Amino acid sequence: MLTISNYVKAKTLEEAYELNQARSSRVMGGMMWMRLGNAKVKTIIDLSGLGLDQIEESDNVIKIGAMCTLRQLEECQALKEMYGDGIAEAVCHIVGVQFRNQATVGGSIYGRFGFSDVLTAFLALDTFVELYDGGTIRLSEFVKQKPDKDILLSVIVRKSKRSFRYESIRQTQTDFPVIACSVVNGIVHGQETWYFSVGARPMKAALLEKQWEIPKDASEEVIAEYARQAAAEFTYGTNMRGSAQYRRHLAEVLIRREISSILAEGK
Repeated sequence: MLTISNYVKAKTLEEAYELNQARSSRVMGGMMWMRLGNAKVKTIIDLSGLGLDQIEESDNVIKIGAMCTLRQLEECQALKEMYGDGIAEAVCHIVGVQFRNQATVGGSIYGRFGFSDVLTAFLALDTFVELYDGGTIRLSEFVKQKPDKDILLSVIVRKSKRSFRYESIRQTQTDFPVIACSVVNGIVHGQETWYFSVGARPMKAALLEKQWEIPKDASEEVIAEYARQAAAEFTYGTNMRGSAQYRRHLAEVLIRREISSILAEGK
């Protein structure tokens, strides 16, 4: 059971940050997971009045406020134009529309949950996070940091011509993923580059980068070997949803499908 003593709707980011420095204070997002915990919180800090609930597009980036909902991600036209249905696919299986209308991007990213589809998807893209105190850093660096008392302000996706795919395996449609995989392909500094993000291992998502030049007419056997090599570089664990060996097999299958889909698109 979650017990809260004081509720404060922050008027400024400075106020929110100062309040959050107390050990017994916590920032609230959509409260979808936090409310299920067993904790006593002295002060809960609401960021909903600070204008962090907008998705802004410029020539170079798509900036997603921390208080944007997963439903906003799902329906975002700017993301669809850049990456097709990949982002929508990453969130559409998360419980239901009512849930996604409340769960926030900030909560999904800052929590670094092992089961997070959102983290797995954005990790493979050219993504940064904007922190109140820590500045703007790559999402791949943020994932490795230990949780602290900073405040996540936005998620920034730098626009680039990259093919993006996302797939997951679930025991039931709206359950947590058994495994989740995101594959991105593009030209980086003149070199063809592949990014592989695997989440729900069941640990938090991890990123792999490979400078592979896979022929667009590569055979299924060749693609399967690349997928095997990529899947083998991740660490997997066992829990009630599946064994480490089973997860590695699923990751290999999903990565193979996603590579095949990207190559077919480029023919």
